[in-house]
Amino acid sequence: MSQQSALERLSEDSIVIAFDYGLKRIGVAVGNLLTKSARPLRIIHWKKNDQKWAEITQVLSDWQPAAVVVGVPRHKDGKPNDMTPICERFANQVEGRYGIPVVREDERYSSVEAESYHDADDDEPIDDEAAAIILDQWLNKVPGENNENH
Repeated sequence: MSQQSALERLSEDSIVIAFDYGLKRIGVAVGNLLTKSARPLRIIHWKKNDQKWAEITQVLSDWQPAAVVVGVPRHKDGKPNDMTPICERFANQVEGRYGIPVVREDERYSSVEAESYHDADDDEPIDDEAAAIILDQWLNKVPGENNENH
């Protein structure tokens, strides 16, 4: 879904969930259009597909977001990398399973930025913080006067 068509469905106070998708962990963040801010929510640790989808279903049920933002990684030059099609597929699955508008956001430097907030000795996963950075990036692109008709 394009950013524009996703925006058309959102109201000024819409809640948005972001996912930083990984093969072992999924970072989750929540934000809203009113404050245009995001915060880390949780990390989904998964090994089996059923477990992953059960936890995603719970997050979406708890928060009832108007849209979802999925980070899509790319190489520095913007070309797809090995994870690009995997994240695109995940975004398509979320859209298809839940009928929620899903926006893809370039996440090239989100993990690097999230790591910069941590001690070098800290081994804690940062996927939720990366998801918040991805969501902040997207929220910063959303016009302030969006959806005046809603």
